[in-house]
Amino acid sequence: MAAEDSTMGRIEEAMGLQHAGDVEGARQLFAEVWSDIAPDGDPFHRCVLAHYMADLQEDPQDELAWDLRAWEAAGAVTDERVKAHDASLAIRGFYPSLHLNLAADYHKLGDDHRARAHLAEAQHHLDALNDDGYGQGIRAALERLASEIGAS
Repeated sequence: MAAEDSTMGRIEEAMGLQHAGDVEGARQLFAEVWSDIAPDGDPFHRCVLAHYMADLQEDPQDELAWDLRAWEAAGAVTDERVKAHDASLAIRGFYPSLHLNLAADYHKLGDDHRARAHLAEAQHHLDALNDDGYGQGIRAALERLASEIGAS
């Protein structure tokens, strides 16, 4: 992370709260950062924040809304921007997880047609993932969801 990227620092602080189990603290900090950057702030910031904020939602409709924000923002993120944050990343590598989350959201909401479409998109981008713990976790989650919705 570039030292001057204070917004990403705040997003990572909220992620830390989330991982430590402080859901309300994370939700509050994410909301504060979102009000500072949305609707036309750095798409990378919007994508990362919305992706993590979605996981904190209790209502499946709210979770879907945040996952859609993350996916839409990803469309405006360049590899150059992602690499400014971490040279080992590429925006294409975000798509399996983004589509997996959307597929899961639609499945929770009973829209398996859309769930299958996003599942197929996630599978289309699997080659962007490394064969590491993260990549294996996404692949396993996709397989479980495909089995649940009969899309294997």
